[in-house]
Amino acid sequence: MPPTVSIVIPVKDDAAQLRRCLRALARQTRLPDEIVVVDNGSSDDSAAVAVAAGARLIRCDAAGIPAAAAAGYDAARGDLILRLDADSVPAPVWVAAFAQAFATRPDVGAFTGGARFIDGPPALRTPLAAVYLGGYAAAGLAALGHPPLFGSNMAFRREAWRHVRSRVHRNDATLHDDLDLAFHLGEHRRIRYLPQARLGISMRPFGDPRAFARRVRGGFRTVFVHWPTDFPPVRWDRRLLRGLRGVRR
Repeated sequence: MPPTVSIVIPVKDDAAQLRRCLRALARQTRLPDEIVVVDNGSSDDSAAVAVAAGARLIRCDAAGIPAAAAAGYDAARGDLILRLDADSVPAPVWVAAFAQAFATRPDVGAFTGGARFIDGPPALRTPLAAVYLGGYAAAGLAALGHPPLFGSNMAFRREAWRHVRSRVHRNDATLHDDLDLAFHLGEHRRIRYLPQARLGISMRPFGDPRAFARRVRGGFRTVFVHWPTDFPPVRWDRRLLRGLRGVRR
């Protein structure tokens, strides 16, 4: 039997964007087996939108994306867990691309995809996406020694999540949950980039300079909380030794 697929979407006060995301998921060439929407204390009708679309709704009272995302992963029943945000718009082949990639690469524990901006000034969409995502990928690679995970577009095996679920910093709302997860998953599982997993995202991160500054600070803090154990040279050497010994990462 092919592996089952769960999609996890954390949401807070984003009903209109969530509705658009769920419509895109309903048009997938390979439909997911379940969609888990995690309501992180919304005051709008995000929960009603999820239920109306047939998603499985769970509530997370702990504040922050790390707690909400982890609650969704814990609740997911599929063999593969795919994650995107409420303002993401996946291409019709998004689910199929991840499912095929995992079937082709049993040695890989997680895949991550890129994104393009679908709103904001058209002339800025491509260059800003290149700077934003390229900068994150470069910084993550330097800190981790392998590709980072991008929370708006990533997928991993449920057994890999179970292996690290007690180690992630789910109770710290200031951290980047995707980068934190990459620190733990990447220690023993391969993480690879999947260009076929395409989707669009909102340019909202650039709309508020103070919010963007908080994102940057959160990224640095996510790296620092893993030191000294995961200080880059130490982590790189550890991974290199494991590779030389033939241990599956």
